[in-house]
Amino acid sequence: MRNFLGVFGLIWKLYIAFVFSVFALLFYPLFLVLIMNQNWKKFSFKLFVIWSWIMRFCCFYGVRVMEKSTLPEGPYIIVANHTSYLDIFLMHSILPKSPFVFLGKSEILKYPILGTYFKNLNIPVYRKNKSKAGQAYSMAHKAVADGWSLVIFPEGTIPEHDCPKMYPFKDGAFKIAKTMGVPLLPLTFTNNYKLFSDPTDILGPAQPGISRVYIHPYFTVDELSGMEISEIRQACFDRINAPIINEYPHLFKENK
Repeated sequence: MRNFLGVFGLIWKLYIAFVFSVFALLFYPLFLVLIMNQNWKKFSFKLFVIWSWIMRFCCFYGVRVMEKSTLPEGPYIIVANHTSYLDIFLMHSILPKSPFVFLGKSEILKYPILGTYFKNLNIPVYRKNKSKAGQAYSMAHKAVADGWSLVIFPEGTIPEHDCPKMYPFKDGAFKIAKTMGVPLLPLTFTNNYKLFSDPTDILGPAQPGISRVYIHPYFTVDELSGMEISEIRQACFDRINAPIINEYPHLFKENK
């Protein structure tokens, strides 16, 4: 049974890859036109919103917002747990009115076409090069100053075991929020890893279904100003972690 589900998951991943590639190629010429002019850049965000909805429609992914708190006025920093590439696919249609860019690993630049999309609209982080990593944070500050919100996955990677249990958070997102004086919005995805696991996990789970997302109350600028970075990091971790503990209590029994 497990092997059968694994084969189905592989077929589903190939289907997702096919749909994604088709629309990546179709939108590519329009995207190249939009990035020619800096004033047109935010129109490219709308293109990604459309793309996100198309992926949801063609791949039979619904979204159930389990908690929907009031959003801050932009720009702001969006932080979320990270268990699946589906987190990225869905983000634009979940927050379509808040133009944002991703702060993500530079390895994405190696992929043809996708690398062009990422390089021209998002901010690559070179984790093994301290100089370039510093440049990424300078670009992040500029993006916020220009009115863009930032999406950062503070775990820095997708956990290899016990998903959706989170890895400890890194400080970058919280430093940017505090130094730039912008709100911090936490999100939780609780089951995306079941709907679309890491493609390198060949027989890992993948299937159509409903993604559950929690849009938590945001941390205001006043709240952040009165907290240390370590306090912000822990408070944000706890807020994102609460639905995971609620839905997957067995993952935390060993810590009790």
